[in-house]
Amino acid sequence: MRHPVYSWIWAWVEYGKTVSTLTAVDELLFLGLVYKVLVIAPLRVAEDTWSTEVQKWDHLKHLKISKILGTKKERENALMVNADIYVTNRENVDWLVGECFGRWMFDMVVIDELSSFKSSKAKRFRSLRKVRPYFKRIVGLTGTPAPNSLIDLWPQVYLLDGGKRLGKTIGSYREQYFTPGNRNQFVVYNWNLKEGAAEAIESRISDICISMKAKDYLDLPERIDNSIEVKLPESAMQKYKELEKDLVLELGKEDITAANAAVLTNKLLQMSNGAIYSENKAVIEIHEEKLKALLEIIEAANGKPVLVFYTFKHDFDRIVKFLGSKKLKAVGLKDSADIKKWNEGKIPILLIHPASAGHGLNLQYGGNIITWFGLTWSLELYQQANARLHRQGQKETVVINHIIAKNTVDEDVMKSLGSKEVNQNILLEAVKARIEKYKS
Repeated sequence: MRHPVYSWIWAWVEYGKTVSTLTAVDELLFLGLVYKVLVIAPLRVAEDTWSTEVQKWDHLKHLKISKILGTKKERENALMVNADIYVTNRENVDWLVGECFGRWMFDMVVIDELSSFKSSKAKRFRSLRKVRPYFKRIVGLTGTPAPNSLIDLWPQVYLLDGGKRLGKTIGSYREQYFTPGNRNQFVVYNWNLKEGAAEAIESRISDICISMKAKDYLDLPERIDNSIEVKLPESAMQKYKELEKDLVLELGKEDITAANAAVLTNKLLQMSNGAIYSENKAVIEIHEEKLKALLEIIEAANGKPVLVFYTFKHDFDRIVKFLGSKKLKAVGLKDSADIKKWNEGKIPILLIHPASAGHGLNLQYGGNIITWFGLTWSLELYQQANARLHRQGQKETVVINHIIAKNTVDEDVMKSLGSKEVNQNILLEAVKARIEKYKS
């Protein structure tokens, strides 16, 4: 049996992973080394990006793509199409494996954003693991292979090499390279690298990894980062401090876990943005300072399109309502038609949740101004979202505005994002610092 060929491309988000991969796939198809290629990608990327890239490049236009998306009937019909490349979203992996396991036809797989397979417990990982032996070639693409911890590497590398480099099980991987961190009896909340482990892991996987940074190969546009501070009204600041004190005093230092630390921080981020969900899910509005700052940014843009990243559903609703009262129309990103409209300059204010725009969307043709209305602790989402505009094809300097509420958790998040050290431990330490403040 022929040994599979596997590779992992760590191409920084602006580099153009899609067209590079398509060019390689075209060569492999032409040489008869592969016959049917499966691409697994985030939903919006599967809907739009791969087919758009094929049509954009003359040397790729002959490739036929079938999208295994939509209803069960639409997916079944897409499987019947005679195509070169079949594109599906990661949520359909389990269905696809179940549907085609007995008649598997794909001999190559490209996993776009391999980091989305970082959980060994996820159904998508377990399903893809079943058919992994049938692939002659396996390629993983990502700009952020381990955004939170090197623990995340094991499932990704396993899909590539079947456990040859980092072990056959997540347990053996942890035992070899990590020691338990915070724990509650038998439950371990985080793992710490052993001395020299990072270098050892890098050495083990170096032969199947290609790491490329756009700045080393491409002439990217300039990027300007702005921090726009807003001061909360005294009454709002008082409510913020009361909420912070009440929340942190409910927790003892030894009771802090990633889960309850995230809940606490999210509530404070909500209030920093101007509203918070009550116990019965009603939205309680606290202030409009960030809305006013956003309006000033839009007015200063003088008609140029503005891409706004929001965090919570009530952020979206409040932004749309507030701007609407000022005769400004803001819309959310729903489908590929909206992507087209944005890139044609037909959407002046586009609202996107970073989790929906984290990977692969080409929005660089529609504008060059980003505004973070609400911040995210996820460095991966932050970097990928900014790269929707700051990427190859952008003709103007990209301006990234961050609206930050002074003396709130916003400052902690912004500091961490700036240091590129956002991870679970930093979140936990930030919460512990708050406990010490109120207990001292």
